[in-house]
Amino acid sequence: MSDTHAQTVAFVRDTMLPPEEPPSNATGAIRWMRENLFSGWLSAILTVLSLLAVAGLVYELAPWLANSVWNASSLTECRAILDGASGACWAVIRVNWLQLMFGFYPSHLYWRPILAFVLLIVAVAPVLFPAVPRKLMWFSVVYPFIAVWLLWGGSVWGPVMVLLGLAVLGLFIMRAAEPLGTVPTSGMAVVLFLALFFDPPGWLNLDLGIFPIVQNLADLLGRLVPIELESVPSREFGGFMISIVIGVAGIALSLPLGILFALGRQSNMPLIKWISVTFIEFIRGVPLITLLFTASLLLNYFLPPGTNFDLILRVIIMVTLFATAYMAEVIRGGLAALPRGQYEAADALGLDYWKAQRLIIMPQALKISIPGIVNTFIGLFKDTTLVVFIGILDPIGRASAIRATSDWQGIYWELFIFIGAVFFVFCFSMSRYSMYLERRLKTDHR
Repeated sequence: MSDTHAQTVAFVRDTMLPPEEPPSNATGAIRWMRENLFSGWLSAILTVLSLLAVAGLVYELAPWLANSVWNASSLTECRAILDGASGACWAVIRVNWLQLMFGFYPSHLYWRPILAFVLLIVAVAPVLFPAVPRKLMWFSVVYPFIAVWLLWGGSVWGPVMVLLGLAVLGLFIMRAAEPLGTVPTSGMAVVLFLALFFDPPGWLNLDLGIFPIVQNLADLLGRLVPIELESVPSREFGGFMISIVIGVAGIALSLPLGILFALGRQSNMPLIKWISVTFIEFIRGVPLITLLFTASLLLNYFLPPGTNFDLILRVIIMVTLFATAYMAEVIRGGLAALPRGQYEAADALGLDYWKAQRLIIMPQALKISIPGIVNTFIGLFKDTTLVVFIGILDPIGRASAIRATSDWQGIYWELFIFIGAVFFVFCFSMSRYSMYLERRLKTDHR
């Protein structure tokens, strides 16, 4: 080839080719199926087997669901309507809907648990979602006392006095955190606080007549400003209401307590560490049902004669302690996952122990522990069904009571499918929020 010809031939294009559409198998649903369902021979086999299993399940359940009966007053009437065909009798849910939701709670007072649930959403909103104004956090603090008053009723001044007492205790604790000279004074103040607000006559053997003064003050306020609701005893609680009450209380209390015990287990003070380790290992080594039986049967033997200790409160305490032990280990795992440099950085900044934990260590440890924390919450909420063994009629207990009646004796699947579906909604919502929280707190760019 001559030099002249070589100089006239262009080896590189001086114009761009127009863009072309990607191949059809690299976009849309086909691409998704290739990447997720048929990425290899093993994936393809599992996909086909799964589709066959789903198809078989739908084939068996479709006629049963298609012939559903919603309007009937008994199982016998359902069977008469079905006339020998296979079908679901969902009428049992429609007829017993209120019992499954509220148990034996008085029907004319249903507005109170409904209002308490609505206010619960308002109270947790500023905690869960950053878009909600933080100035609503004050309502999150006082909501537990409002909920107790709404659900159990009675005079409003009882919860107000307890709230006041906890506020005073908080001030005492803050006082104790100041220089060492104030600690003895604060210790005496805490003992006085316990005697004033939480000492039934004889617990602390303080024959000073102080507790009746506080009790009489609440009674006096009740007479001067009579703000009260009709009292509802705990034995009338039941259904999903009791599961939500125990679950929410256990979740709200177990997280802060779990943080404290996780820090206590890593403490350099032998006594604090020994107490934390003993508590965690003992609670984790005992089944929850054993703790519930202890709360129901044995706890009264250790209390002074005549003490009225509400059963639901005892169950909440035991469920909270059980969840706290597992929560402490989950958070300890998050603390152990942090590199040593984070602790050294906090020391280099001159932060004391609690400021370092609040500003540097604990936010990172909780972020790492989010999946384990939510998993513990979900397990706790499902474990509330165990209270049926100590005589509290949760949804499972109400279902058994409904099946024992003459009208619905013999029905089975409809009740438990409905209960499982409601629990799934709650647990799946917690799981989705966990994923949302992980995405929101993600700081890397992977």
